[in-house]
Amino acid sequence: MLILIVGTGVILSWQVNFLQVRHFGYAMKNTLMKIFDKEQLSKDEVSPFQALSTAVAATVGVGNIAGVATAIALGGPGAIFWMWVSAFFGMVTKYSEIVLAVKYREKSTDGTWAGGPMYYLAKGLNMKWLAVAFAAFGALASFGIGNMVQANSVAAALYASFGIDKLVTGIILTIVTGVVIVGGLKRIVAFTEKLVPFMAVFYIVGSLMIILSRITMVPEAFALIFGHAFSPAAAVGGFAGAAVRNAIRFGIARGVFSNEAGLGSAPMAHASAKTDHPVRQGLWGILEVFLDTIVICSLTALTILVTGVWQSGKTGAALTTLAFNEGLPGFGGFIVAIGITLFAFSTVIGWSWYGEKCVEFLFGSFAGRIYRFVYLPFIIIGAVGGLTLVWDIADTLNGLMALPNLIGLLALSGTVVALTKEFFAKKAA
Repeated sequence: MLILIVGTGVILSWQVNFLQVRHFGYAMKNTLMKIFDKEQLSKDEVSPFQALSTAVAATVGVGNIAGVATAIALGGPGAIFWMWVSAFFGMVTKYSEIVLAVKYREKSTDGTWAGGPMYYLAKGLNMKWLAVAFAAFGALASFGIGNMVQANSVAAALYASFGIDKLVTGIILTIVTGVVIVGGLKRIVAFTEKLVPFMAVFYIVGSLMIILSRITMVPEAFALIFGHAFSPAAAVGGFAGAAVRNAIRFGIARGVFSNEAGLGSAPMAHASAKTDHPVRQGLWGILEVFLDTIVICSLTALTILVTGVWQSGKTGAALTTLAFNEGLPGFGGFIVAIGITLFAFSTVIGWSWYGEKCVEFLFGSFAGRIYRFVYLPFIIIGAVGGLTLVWDIADTLNGLMALPNLIGLLALSGTVVALTKEFFAKKAA
C-alpha cells in the first residue's frame, strides 16, 4: 500500500511537471496569505478556508505527535527524511484529489456541495461499484482512524497527565462532539475554523520554545536525519537500532497516516468550498500537507532529537512527552497532553463529516443524519478499548479505502493535467 500511495504521488507529480515546486510560491500566496480574507457567503456556502479547516481538523491528529515519535523509535532519525519524501509527493496527490472532487461534485438536498472519490469514481470513470466500495470503506474507516484511535489517545493522555478516568473522558468527548456535529456542516466549519488555528499555534509555540532553547543542537539533529536516511542507525542507550528498510517503511507509513494524502478523505471537505475553479481549491491541498507534515510533524521530530530522548527506548506519545518534559521541565508534558486532546478531538469532528458523506452517498441524506448518532457511542468504546486492536482496525480500513481512490486518481490523471493547464494558462494571460 505504501508503494502504491507514494508511487501514485510520483506519477502525478511527473504529469503536472512538479507543480508543488514550480508553483509553490503561488500556492502559498493564494492560500496561506488569504486565510483571513472575509468572503460574502450565503447560508449554504462554505469558504475555502473553512473547508481547509475542516480537512486539517480531520488530518492533524495523534499521528503528528505519537506517530512521528513511533517512526523515530522504530526507524531511527532517518525515518523523518522519508516522511518528508512522502509529504513532497503527497502534496500533488492531495491536490489532484481535491481538483477531481470539485470537478465532479453535486448539490446535496440541503443546498451544500457534496463531493469526493465516490463522486469522481461514479461520474468520471462510470464505475459505480468502485464508488460504492470506497464509500463503504470510508464509512467504516471513520469509526477507526477518525473516531476510536483518536478517543483512545485522548483518554490515555489525560489519564497519564491528569489522572482523569478514561470512561469520564469518553463521555465528555462524546457530549461535546455531539453538540458540534448534530448541527451539520455549517456548525462543524464554524467550529473548526476557530479551533484549528488555535491548536496549531499552541503546539507550534511549545515546540519552538524547546528547539530555540537548544538551537546549537539543530544542525546535529538534521545530520542525524540525513545521515540515517541511507545508513543504519546503530543501537545506543535504549534505542534498539534500525535498518534503512525500517527508516523507509516507518517514515513513509507515519507520513501517509499523518497527512492522509491518497486516502481520499480530505477531498470530501474541500468539495464543499465556494470556488471558481477546481485548481484554485486544489492549491489548498498543497498547503494542507505542507502544514501537517513539513511543519507540525517536523517540529515534533526536532523536539525529540534536540533533547536527545530518541535513544530512551520509549515510543509513541510517551516519547514525545519525555522530550517536552526534558525541554520544558515542569509543564512540557502538559503541552503534549493538551495538544493530543485538541488534535484528536478535531479529528473526531472532521471525520464525522467524512463518514456522513459516505453514508449519504450509499443510502441518502436521511441515513447520513442518522449516522451522526451512530458515530457518537464509538467515541466511548475507543476511549476505554485496547490500543492495539483499535490501531489494527484503523490501518486495515485505511488501506481498503485508499485502493479505489488511487485507481480513480491514476485513471483520471488526464483530467487533472487538463484542468491544471487551463487554470495556469488563464493566470499567465
